[in-house]
Amino acid sequence: MSDSGAGDKITATVLQWEGMSAVPHRFGGTEFRYGAREIGHIHGNHLVDIPFPTAIRHELVAAGKAEPHHILPDSGWISFRIRQTADVDHALALLQQSYRLAVDQRRKRS
Repeated sequence: MSDSGAGDKITATVLQWEGMSAVPHRFGGTEFRYGAREIGHIHGNHLVDIPFPTAIRHELVAAGKAEPHHILPDSGWISFRIRQTADVDHALALLQQSYRLAVDQRRKRS
């Protein structure tokens, strides 16, 4: 069972972060972008997919903080399932980690 308002809560919070936008995702759901870079996307109220460098992805999965991506399990992507209201905060923390990586990468390029 997922939080029936999870998608709206996550979208509202992510859009408060500087430089963020939301667009329809090509496989359904809402994609979150920092500039042209996707920091993750949400499918409805129950599943968040987020790209990470492979080393970070391995750490998150090993620590039980995320699962390998539901379709691309050998990639740097992770999946996180929202099963209860408390999971929204964890999903946001994962998205914020991806966001911070994107912000840091942009700063290094400037």
